[in-house]
Amino acid sequence: MKRMLLACCAAVIGLGACTSPKIDSCPLEGYTLVWNDEFKGTTLDTAKWTYQESPAGWVNNELQTYVKGLTPEGASTVEVGDGTLKIHALKEGDKVYSGRIYGHRQTGFQYGYVEARIKLPVGRGTWPAFWMMPVKHVKGWPADGEIDIMEEVGANPNYVSSSIHCKAYNHPMKTQKTHEMLCPTAETDFHVYAMEWTPDYIRTYVDGEEQFYFENDQAGNDDTWPYKTAFYPILNVAWGGDWGGYKGIDWEGLPVTMEVDYVRVWQKR
Repeated sequence: MKRMLLACCAAVIGLGACTSPKIDSCPLEGYTLVWNDEFKGTTLDTAKWTYQESPAGWVNNELQTYVKGLTPEGASTVEVGDGTLKIHALKEGDKVYSGRIYGHRQTGFQYGYVEARIKLPVGRGTWPAFWMMPVKHVKGWPADGEIDIMEEVGANPNYVSSSIHCKAYNHPMKTQKTHEMLCPTAETDFHVYAMEWTPDYIRTYVDGEEQFYFENDQAGNDDTWPYKTAFYPILNVAWGGDWGGYKGIDWEGLPVTMEVDYVRVWQKR
């Protein structure tokens, strides 16, 4: 039976857009806000966020080039204004540029409740994500783990998914643990995507409705549960690639934008 987070949304859960709750109001009891960005300024807070810079093809055969906020011609790939963060993917010449940013990259967070309110981009070729990676890369991917709180591809609009990847469970082996659900207005309204991560389980939510549950098998085996070190949150919009481009790409759809109302992290103290 799916669990619900009471008092998460004022709208109908899973159907309407979730309203923005109070900053210090965690849907789960016993948690304290430890880090957040409400995007109230006019520029990205680089004390909180780090840019990724990498060429097309860097991962997953994706077509975008990640830049530090601006394209060669001066267009913004990451901007803050009117109370939200916007990550744009856009075309200049024969290249696509986009943004990928890391929150609290150097220290991350070990366990907690992580939440963001997001409106997804529209178009075949988009691959937006809200996810987490380990601060320390010891064994490499996927052995060090990956937690995907929310992913969607524009070729399959409004179907959002959550997944985990580790040595035993990962997409190259087609053994990843994942779950997908329809969120009918994911590309036209804001929705809340969240995860509770404890030493015993990872559970994700969409507008307060449980999306995905993965339990620690308590075997003490890093191959199946590497989720015991600090991870940091990531926001990005990829273009094309193994999943984003699996049904082809609508180049006429560019530019596209993912909009983020806030990102918040709570921990038990």
